[in-house]
Amino acid sequence: MNQTELKGMTAGELAVKVFHHEPLFILDVRNESDFMNWKIEGKQIQILNKPYFELLESVDEIIDQIPDETEVLVVCAKEGSSQFVAEQLVEQGKSKVSYLLGGMKAWSEHLEPVKIGDLSDGGSIYQFVRIGKGCLSYMIISEGEAVVVDTLRMTGEFERFAAEHQAVIKHTLDTHLHADHISGGRKLAEDAGAMYWLPPKDADEVVFDFNPLVDGADITVGRTRITIQPLYSPGHTIGSTSLIVDGKYLLSGDILFVASIGRPDLAGKAEDWVGDLRETLYERYKQLPDDLTVLPAHFGSIAELGQDGSVSAKLADLFRNNPGLNMTSETEFRSAVTEKLPPQPNAYQEIRQTNMGKITPDDEEQREMEIGPNRCAVHDK
Repeated sequence: MNQTELKGMTAGELAVKVFHHEPLFILDVRNESDFMNWKIEGKQIQILNKPYFELLESVDEIIDQIPDETEVLVVCAKEGSSQFVAEQLVEQGKSKVSYLLGGMKAWSEHLEPVKIGDLSDGGSIYQFVRIGKGCLSYMIISEGEAVVVDTLRMTGEFERFAAEHQAVIKHTLDTHLHADHISGGRKLAEDAGAMYWLPPKDADEVVFDFNPLVDGADITVGRTRITIQPLYSPGHTIGSTSLIVDGKYLLSGDILFVASIGRPDLAGKAEDWVGDLRETLYERYKQLPDDLTVLPAHFGSIAELGQDGSVSAKLADLFRNNPGLNMTSETEFRSAVTEKLPPQPNAYQEIRQTNMGKITPDDEEQREMEIGPNRCAVHDK
C-alpha cells in the first residue's frame, strides 16, 4: 500500500476532538500493562486495546470490532506500530482510519492554551492544558508583560505564546518542587531573562539560585502592577505556596484540585505533612473569599474538563462538593491521605532530583521519565 494514502492525526487535532466531545474509536496497540497504566480518555471515545505483536500477521481477529462509520485512530508508543496496523485496517476496507503522529509521547507533550478570564486592567489569564498527562500551567499577561506559573519542560510553547501576544516574560514561578513532571520554570526564566521563583522550604537541596516565593513577595505584572500574592499553603510539599492573582483567581498548585486534594507522600513525608495539609485546606483556604476561581496545577480525569477544555471551579463549590474538603474528622482525613493511595508517578524520585538540579537527563530521558499520568491527587485511583 502507498504510505501517502494513509493520514496521520496530530496530538493537537486529537485534543480538539476530545475538547469538543467528538466521537472517536481508538485502537491502542501498546502492551496491555502500558495501556492499563495510561490511556487516552474522552467523553465520546471508545477504546480497544490489542497489542501490536498479536496483529503482526493480520488484523482479522479484530476487524469486526472496528466500526465503519466512526472515525478510527490507531495509537502506539511512538508511531511506527500504529501506522503499520492502520495500513492493514485500510487494506481490509476500513476507510476512516488514521494513526497518531508521534504516538503517546506526542500526546504526553501536547499543550492546549485556553483563556480562563480577564484581569482588572484588561489583561488575561490563560491555562495551558497538558491533556495527555493532566498537567496545568498558567500565563498571566498584562500590558506587554507575562508571568508563567508551573511551567512545563516544553518551554518553547510558552515563548511562542507570549510572542504571539506581544508580551515579554518577566517572571516564572513554581508553586512547589514538582515530583510528577520536569519543571521548565528555571530554563524559561534563563532564556527570557526573567526572574525564577521557588518556595524556599522546598529548596533545601537545590543546586541553583532562585528568588524565594514567600508570603509578602512583591510579584506584579504590567504597568498597573496586577498583583500575584503568594499564600503559604503546605501539605503536598512542605513549601507548597498558592497564588492569588488580581484578587480573582486562586492558583492552588497541587494542594487543591477540582475533584480531589493533593497527596502528601511524594517526598516520603506523608505522616509529617498530613497535619499541614489539613490546616491549609480546612483553615487557611476557609478564610479566603468564596468567589475565588480555583485553578489547580493538575487534573486526574477528563471529567474535570469544562466545555471549553479548561479546568476550574469556584472555591465555594469545592467546599460543597470536593470529597477532600468534606471529611468530618481528623482521623478520617489522616486515613484518606496516608493509606490506600494511588500508585506514585513514574520515576518521581528522579524527577525530583532533576528539579533540584542534581541530575541533568537529556531530552529523551526526560520524556521517558514523564511517561504516564500525573497521580498527584489522593482520589486518583
